[in-house]
Amino acid sequence: MLRLLNIEFQKLRYNKAAKVITITYFVLITFIALIASIEFNFGGVKFRIADQGIFNFPYIWHFNTYIAAWAKLFLAIVIVSMMANEYSHRTLKQNLIDGLSKKEFIGSKFLTVIVFSILSTIFLIIVSMILGVSFSDYNEFSIIVSDLEYVLAYFVKLVGFFAFCMFLGIFVKRSAFALGFLFIWWIVENIIYALLKFKVFKGSTIAESIVQFFPLESMSNLIKEPFTRLNFIQSAANQLGENFQKDYTVHWYGIVIVLVWTVIFVYLSHLLLKKRDL
Repeated sequence: MLRLLNIEFQKLRYNKAAKVITITYFVLITFIALIASIEFNFGGVKFRIADQGIFNFPYIWHFNTYIAAWAKLFLAIVIVSMMANEYSHRTLKQNLIDGLSKKEFIGSKFLTVIVFSILSTIFLIIVSMILGVSFSDYNEFSIIVSDLEYVLAYFVKLVGFFAFCMFLGIFVKRSAFALGFLFIWWIVENIIYALLKFKVFKGSTIAESIVQFFPLESMSNLIKEPFTRLNFIQSAANQLGENFQKDYTVHWYGIVIVLVWTVIFVYLSHLLLKKRDL
């Protein structure tokens, strides 16, 4: 396992673009802290976003994992280019000639995916703890460790998404086309959902029940948007006669769906590599 990881990180070590993008990714996560300093002025009344409870425990776990998940596209570029470079630089063929099996090759890539996901999750936990201790109104241990399922969901979401990107990198071979294919896949999922929602199963929730099994949608469903949970949003909605009734829970079956897709993408990557003439 360590040998496989060492091979991958030796490749990344000399990839300047990958290093720049990875650093940018982690810098973007730290930019969540800048939200604390944003101050608005409405009719002479000033208020900071940090004072509205977004960094309160345990809500911060939901808010930060949702925001940080958007930055995963930067690491997706690294994963896809990592796969594409194997073909363009012919390192894949050389690795196989040197005795690395195709199973070990896929294993090394997936181990890299897991390491990226672990490092990202640990980094997010550290940033969230610093912000929470600095701004949260509630610092009791029992409250701090509440809602940590969002951290688990964040990790699973990253692993699933990066495994998908790994598969696309092998399937398409070119990083730009692979990322374009990812975007097209997202559009197709949304078109199918719209057709099911407003044409086929109009006036029911059957469409939601079906699309929750789609790859990108299942990953998106792990962490719902957190903004409507905020008290001032709820209060404003009540004054306007609106009532937000949304399930923000991280469900076990949602995690299972993403894990199943992860296994499928890793298996398809290996199958594709086995059948392809290198």
